[in-house]
Amino acid sequence: MAFFNTQERTKERFSLLLLDLEEYYFEQHTAYHVSSDSRKEKKIRGSFKVCSRSIIFDPDGLAQPIIKIPLRDCQKIEFVEKESNPFNDPKPPVITVSCKQVIFIKESNVIAPHRNERGSKNLTFELDVWSKTEDVVQTLLQLHRASCLDKLGDQTAMIAANLQSRLARSSFDKNCFQGVAEKSHMECPVEMVMPLVSNPGHVCITNENLYFQPLNGHPLHVIQIKLNEVRRIYKRRRGLRPLGLEVFCSENNLCSDIYLTFYNPAERDEIYYYIATFLENHIKEHTAESYMLQWQRGHLSNYEYLLHLNNLADRSFNDLSQYPVFPWVLADYTSTQLDLTNAATFRDLSKPIGALNQERLDRLLARYRGMPEPRFIYGSHYSSPGYVLFYLVRVAPEHMLCLQNGRYDHADRMFNSVSETWKNCLQGATDFKELIPEFYGNDSSFLENRLNLDLGRKQNGTLVGDVLLPPWASDASDFLKKHKMALESQYVSEHLHEWIDLVFGFKQRGSEAVEAHNVFHPLTYEGGIDCDSIEDTDQRIAMLTQILEFGQTPKQLFIGPHPQRITPGVQNVTRSSSINSAVGELSPVSLCEDSSFEDLTEESRKLAWANMGNLKRISSHKIHKEAVTGIAVTPDGASIFSTSQDSTLKMFSKELKEFQRSISFSNMALSSCLMLADGKTVVCSSWDNNVYFYSIPYGRRQDTLMGHDDAVSEISWFDDRLYTASWDSTVKVWHCSSNNQSSHKRSRFELLAELEHDAGVNTVSLNAAGTLLVSGCKDGTITIWDTSSYLTLQQVHCHDGTIHQSAFSPDSRHVLSVGDDSCMKVIDVQTGMVISSVKAEEEQRCFCWDGSSVVSGGQSGNLLLWDLLSNTVINRIPAHTGAVTAMWMNELCSIVITGGVDKQIMFWRLQI
Repeated sequence: MAFFNTQERTKERFSLLLLDLEEYYFEQHTAYHVSSDSRKEKKIRGSFKVCSRSIIFDPDGLAQPIIKIPLRDCQKIEFVEKESNPFNDPKPPVITVSCKQVIFIKESNVIAPHRNERGSKNLTFELDVWSKTEDVVQTLLQLHRASCLDKLGDQTAMIAANLQSRLARSSFDKNCFQGVAEKSHMECPVEMVMPLVSNPGHVCITNENLYFQPLNGHPLHVIQIKLNEVRRIYKRRRGLRPLGLEVFCSENNLCSDIYLTFYNPAERDEIYYYIATFLENHIKEHTAESYMLQWQRGHLSNYEYLLHLNNLADRSFNDLSQYPVFPWVLADYTSTQLDLTNAATFRDLSKPIGALNQERLDRLLARYRGMPEPRFIYGSHYSSPGYVLFYLVRVAPEHMLCLQNGRYDHADRMFNSVSETWKNCLQGATDFKELIPEFYGNDSSFLENRLNLDLGRKQNGTLVGDVLLPPWASDASDFLKKHKMALESQYVSEHLHEWIDLVFGFKQRGSEAVEAHNVFHPLTYEGGIDCDSIEDTDQRIAMLTQILEFGQTPKQLFIGPHPQRITPGVQNVTRSSSINSAVGELSPVSLCEDSSFEDLTEESRKLAWANMGNLKRISSHKIHKEAVTGIAVTPDGASIFSTSQDSTLKMFSKELKEFQRSISFSNMALSSCLMLADGKTVVCSSWDNNVYFYSIPYGRRQDTLMGHDDAVSEISWFDDRLYTASWDSTVKVWHCSSNNQSSHKRSRFELLAELEHDAGVNTVSLNAAGTLLVSGCKDGTITIWDTSSYLTLQQVHCHDGTIHQSAFSPDSRHVLSVGDDSCMKVIDVQTGMVISSVKAEEEQRCFCWDGSSVVSGGQSGNLLLWDLLSNTVINRIPAHTGAVTAMWMNELCSIVITGGVDKQIMFWRLQI
């Protein structure tokens, strides 16, 4: 279980969890607890620990309890020198403590609620180190004075001064370096963060290692991490302040190797960027958008994606106030059989927990409307240290005892039943908690009382033991297995984006949060309050404590609607009815009635793209006098047509390997060309503002369409409609009313629509079904249109400068664009969100893609094969001697033809 990885790696009984919250462990000394009765003196050897708010004595023997004395309950702390015995043998000085309360922990070495003994007590401790005894007493007296101050702020300030003084007087022990050649780059004071506790010390980073040396030497004298083993680093918020740094030496571990919090953001940032220089040869840091693309395309499971989002949103297994949050996905915990095909089995993921019960929500909203600013609907959060330990008490009992002042919660309020917990989340007046990752993992120990803990007896007389599971689960392992199946189910995959909108996305804040009934206390949000600006120390400390204990809302990752996952069999999956109708027509069944043939073709495409790195050039031919601008091929592949800035349309014979025809329509450059479905007509766009139709059988110009006031940059065709893009800032839609491309008769064109833009349109493209159109402009704007209504569905300014090409993915879920800013952008059609952005080393002019991989033509003349899931170039193929300006790929993705400014066309074949 991930939670155990965060606990101290030590066999000692003592733990920082024995301290109070926000307490520090400063130093320890070997000592004896001296007690005496009427007959003899008794000494128990152990460790005398000085902490910021208590004295702790940890006996060496396991049978003896650990003793904790709160400094606030001490009446007197004295340094006493004993008289010599008759033989003049000196006796070591002792520390005597008179107090009103003593706390006994782990009696008989059993983890159990702490036992408090109240009343006047006198305890005597004999330290081994004579010279330090008086110094220890002076330290204790100072800390005692701090603990007895009336104001919490004054207490904290005095203790903090003591800590900073200790850190200033000490430094990292460079004898701990692992090699004589190691050179220190930086050293500064930090705290190592673990669940509920932190341990002050010094961090030192060298040219080889990252070291942390605890001030108190606990649990190890030094912790070492080799920089060449670091795989991931993340900046973290700690108490809503940018002070944390978490380091991972594995790609797959949920828990980090170390989590540090700094006293100064600048020091945190310097170490972060220094470590980052060692990551260049390792895995590139991912963004939320890149993970989203992997998840959408099925390369990440729902579980994996949620873990990544939690990680990016500052959620850490080391910080219980920001522990990873997972959703309740089921609503059925009472049936004997779990039916994952029934929508009623699942929780409504579009609503926060507090809004699932309408009657309770109505009461909360009535209170909300009558509340002064700042208003909030929910007075408690969906994730907090108390909720995390509510679920994990059976595997982390010491953490619960630490949080609850040495006691477990009342037995009837414990995590006794999954069904009852879900019921209370629906009906409880203040219970809105979500789940934690462990509910979808593989370790069921948190559901079972394997440690035989005495967690109390409920009102009905039964002892708290294992968690009561739903009837559909045969045991704890079966529960986790089925619960994870539910998380990965079709229903959850279709709706998980709605929950992400609430927790990590655009419904987390602002008017969208109000509308979604998703408003929590302002202190839970990043930026909700600047604690450092609060001058009153008591108020500032109370505010920080409330932030840490109440729970914190994750860092907002998305500011627009989150796209839905692409799942098999899903057609109507979008929020917009226009997009819904357009994308809904993309079912494989609607594309081809012969599904077996379609499956075979799809498998061929997948095989081709998997081997695209094996693209080999067959031949090259210089047939133009200027740059090639477009390529079109007859259905049988026998004839290849290309347009050029030399104003000609050339026909090339694949069989004869020579060009057979050269056609000139005007003295202006031709910008693009396409082949009509019958294979008998080539359509060309020109800088002279016209579109030309060329009849292959008749060998002559068949029609001329004059419809723009500036150059026609690109054209697209579907069914009987022609789409023309122009630098006059329009895309025009034309209907060919009497189209008979095989005859010599002229066609009549009717203007159906004129799509206005704010800048010249440089590229236009349709999706496979002809239901969506994408246009790219000179000002860097991408616009997605519904071709049935001619309404704008999305408009995204995503490039700095002219867009060279844009095209839909085969499933029409995404649009890829390239521009003269050297960027490659992927846009989600549903939401208009840029979900991937790659800055290439050079300008990319044209491309073909399958939704995950891209073959692009670069300014240098190379063909580049990109993996969009990792945003990396995986192959670079030398091609033209200048920029690649045109590219064509056949339906099976096995043949590629390219054209360039070197006036050549090149033929490429996939070698599998």
